[in-house]
Amino acid sequence: MLRNSETETATRAERGSALRGATESGATGPLAQGREFVWTDADFSRVQALIYQRAGINLHEGKHAMVYSRLSRRLRETGHTSFHDYLGWLETHDGTEWQEFVNALTTNLTAFFREQHHFEILASHLRAKPAGSPWRVWCSAASTGEEPYSIVMTALETLGANAPFKLVASDIDSRVLATAAQGVYRLEALKGLTPAHLQRFFLRGKGGNSGLVRVKPELVKLIEFISVNLIRDDWPFREPFDVVFCRNVMIYFDAPTQRRVLERIHRVLKPGGMLFVGHAENFSESRDLFTLRGKTVYERR
Repeated sequence: MLRNSETETATRAERGSALRGATESGATGPLAQGREFVWTDADFSRVQALIYQRAGINLHEGKHAMVYSRLSRRLRETGHTSFHDYLGWLETHDGTEWQEFVNALTTNLTAFFREQHHFEILASHLRAKPAGSPWRVWCSAASTGEEPYSIVMTALETLGANAPFKLVASDIDSRVLATAAQGVYRLEALKGLTPAHLQRFFLRGKGGNSGLVRVKPELVKLIEFISVNLIRDDWPFREPFDVVFCRNVMIYFDAPTQRRVLERIHRVLKPGGMLFVGHAENFSESRDLFTLRGKTVYERR
């Protein structure tokens, strides 16, 4: 995830106080070596509980440094001088900072046509229905947009420009979702795209925008970008989907959460619909819901 850089605001006196507090409160070892804020095992446990409640993310013990680094920026931004105070304030308020908290702790690693075999299977699936059949597809972890745009490019190449195709692209992270909707990328970041893709589906920036590309309107008009929290049972879908992409999301959930999300995906997916998951995800224990049809591709029972 991209993060805005911030200047360090703690004064020398605050640093001295923080270090004394770290010794007094039992902060984990590395934090007694000059870090800006007190960081204790109790703080980490609170973060674990809060992000699990809000987003279903299961943070393991090896994430101490990552959590400290990302959330310390929220402390500076909100003016808090300790994690204890920040987390206590967060727990007693129900405002926009909760979204920033979730944004800070989600991980967004993506690329155009990542796991290429999925898009080949998708193209074959799209060709299987009679010409002119409507398609509804959900990309449930849109991140900064590379995955949903790859899906739509595949649909346009397979079905043609006038096919009745609609993609819903969602994410829990509001910041990356805004980037996805904008559809602007650096040219050097477009790995996985062929010259034909670049020519057909992107506009190159000129002048001050040299080195940037923008997704063409013909792709954007086929996508609806919305915020969806996968662990909440309030998904805003009234019609079922033919295909769902839920890739590299479940690895952050524990087994009970995975099962609940799979049950909800099962409810919004048509019988015979396809579920695409990440290369490290295996749902063999949910055979009552899905049948494995290929490498990390499942069919809804």
